[in-house]
Amino acid sequence: MVLLYERVCGHVLEQLRRGALRPGDRVPSEMELAAQFGVSRITSKRALEVLREAGLVERIRGKGTFVVRRLPDLTDLSVPLRPGTRRDARSIALIVPDMSEAYGLDLLNAIEERCAEYGAHLVVRRTHGRQSDEEKAVDSLVSTADGLIVFPVHGDFYNASLLRQVLDGYPVVLVDRHLSGIPVAAVLTDNVAAARALTTRLLDQGHEHIAFVSPPPVNTSSIEDRLEGFRTAFSERGHPYELTDLRSTLPGSTTTDSVRADMDVLRAFRDSRPEVTAYFACEYNLARMVDRALGGDRVVACFDSPGDSIGGPPFLHVRQNQTEMGRRAVDLLLAQLRDEPVQNLSYVPFELVDPERT
Repeated sequence: MVLLYERVCGHVLEQLRRGALRPGDRVPSEMELAAQFGVSRITSKRALEVLREAGLVERIRGKGTFVVRRLPDLTDLSVPLRPGTRRDARSIALIVPDMSEAYGLDLLNAIEERCAEYGAHLVVRRTHGRQSDEEKAVDSLVSTADGLIVFPVHGDFYNASLLRQVLDGYPVVLVDRHLSGIPVAAVLTDNVAAARALTTRLLDQGHEHIAFVSPPPVNTSSIEDRLEGFRTAFSERGHPYELTDLRSTLPGSTTTDSVRADMDVLRAFRDSRPEVTAYFACEYNLARMVDRALGGDRVVACFDSPGDSIGGPPFLHVRQNQTEMGRRAVDLLLAQLRDEPVQNLSYVPFELVDPERT
């Protein structure tokens, strides 16, 4: 597999070998190389940086890039260029809020295994759910990685650094979530269909009054889509309720005080809506909180439920295919690096799991 910037490096190296470029000559600029090869300026910039690290060119601020006065022996040089301690050219960075057995660990394992199959080096950076840390991670990794796989943090605003890289054509694949209206590849569950299927199962079980429980959904596509799927299941029957302002299960927000506050909110909601017999929590840790707050006397359903494997109760749930999600994310990223077209939204299959029937 030849990466995009390696094509540019190979062209310049061949020009040097043929004498078309000689010591002291000016090398085409980032913009000129990007236009010539039909790549982004991020790609052409990386190519020039690799050539510089290989000792073939020098970059002079305000003037441009030039062939060095004393070229090294070109006989044994080949692409990819790997001078000294330079990192593996096929380097992929994974940026995630956090990982746990409840959700994310299988995704990480699948990404790591797929990278190993392709001989790609994987760098993992955790953001702990903080958008500021996510922005710093993006800014620091784009200069050292060939592409990014990003599990976006929950937030009211999109990450400006990530948006900039997407719009500049830097190879990016999102997992679990997508950015509405932004043309970026994303691998995820069809959360609308999955949430509708789970809600329909509760309705079929005889629950007419069902509450959807989540953190604020704004600009977090997975929650927005699950809420939409929940709502659409009530087209002809049942009564929906929504409680979408809980925050204690968000990465970096779990404290004794925040948990206690959310538990109080849940109990107050139960007392004011005694007719609600089932609760649909948007994820497993929140489902456990709902179950504890309500004393186990309501039916709880959710997305992803490892249950006994982590010492918690199993719930009726949507099981997401994290393994397929991780593998496909790597495949799509490497396809971008080969300059192949990829679709924006790639859905992986899901299934409903009822622990009482297994």
